[in-house]
Amino acid sequence: MQLYPKLITDALATVRYPGTGKNIIEAGMVEDDLRIDGMNVSFSIIFEKPTDPFLKSVVKAVETAIHTYVDKDVNVTIGTKSLQSARPEPGKMLPQVKNVIAVSSGKGGVGKSTVAANLAVALALQGHKVGLLDADIFGPSVPKMFHLEAENIFAEMKDGRQVLIPAMKYGVKLLSIGFFVNPDTATLWRGGMASNALKQLIADADWGELDYLVLDTPPGTSDIHLTLLQNLAITGAVIVSTPQAVALADARKGIDMYRNDKVNVPILGLVENMAWFTPAELPENKYYIFGRDGVTLLAEELNVSLLGQIPLVQSICESGDEGEPAVVKGNTMTAAAFIRLAEAVVRETERRNSEQPPTRIVEMTK
Repeated sequence: MQLYPKLITDALATVRYPGTGKNIIEAGMVEDDLRIDGMNVSFSIIFEKPTDPFLKSVVKAVETAIHTYVDKDVNVTIGTKSLQSARPEPGKMLPQVKNVIAVSSGKGGVGKSTVAANLAVALALQGHKVGLLDADIFGPSVPKMFHLEAENIFAEMKDGRQVLIPAMKYGVKLLSIGFFVNPDTATLWRGGMASNALKQLIADADWGELDYLVLDTPPGTSDIHLTLLQNLAITGAVIVSTPQAVALADARKGIDMYRNDKVNVPILGLVENMAWFTPAELPENKYYIFGRDGVTLLAEELNVSLLGQIPLVQSICESGDEGEPAVVKGNTMTAAAFIRLAEAVVRETERRNSEQPPTRIVEMTK
């Protein structure tokens, strides 16, 4: 049988791209590199992104169409090209970020997101270039805490890729899945979908040059933590807990996750949140309603630093609800506590970098 180009293109016109419903000839997806050598045919299919979800199915459909409408004995070689550059490999996603700090807690309700937000802003107030990634896919809080619920996130082409442009407030670059989902609707995603969304926030965003990228991680240990560990070389972890015994027990699990032999992320230190209650009308009084010095004793036991003790005052809750982190409110007890925390994190990060080798990503195993 004699093969000629129109035979091939007519067969390709029977294949539709699921994303648009157009056939791949009409959609301009067939590259102008068709080669015919006897019964050997080669050409390329063009996709928008190298991660196109329909890539494999379209390639298979193209091969089937040629064997069906041309000849079953045709030897088909199909290449794929993309209009956008490929996403960077795991471990190389943020080449301009010097330090990645994971803020974690063993359980919810200990104020981890409040600590992460105020830590990021405090670092920026000290002159550092800072980003805050809300990695809590199922319970994002960054839009509320920074009063950016109505923020629109745009994408731009950069270096051959379409990348998200983070929001900016109080000198901190911000990204959260909360910018893209309805805040009043539950996010009912399986683990794989959540992990893919997180990868997009990490790798498909223009974070630029940062001294610190703070990760507000979900409470506990989950697929999201594994995704972070498999894609980012985390410089160190900051563990947040209240002095309560039940919170401390869960904090130990979080610490164990990072200290696992396969993970090996250094613990920069612990933060005791809600360390004591101080009423506004009695600023000198301290009431230890969740117990006293529990995190301090745990830090001593595990031989890690106590990075800070954050008091429980009504203004912290009000600041979060109003979208203005407490640390920006000037000369207050709370603002001073978060400034000291940021100074401690910088100190421990610099010590960690001088004494220990860079963290490696967790290798994926089948």
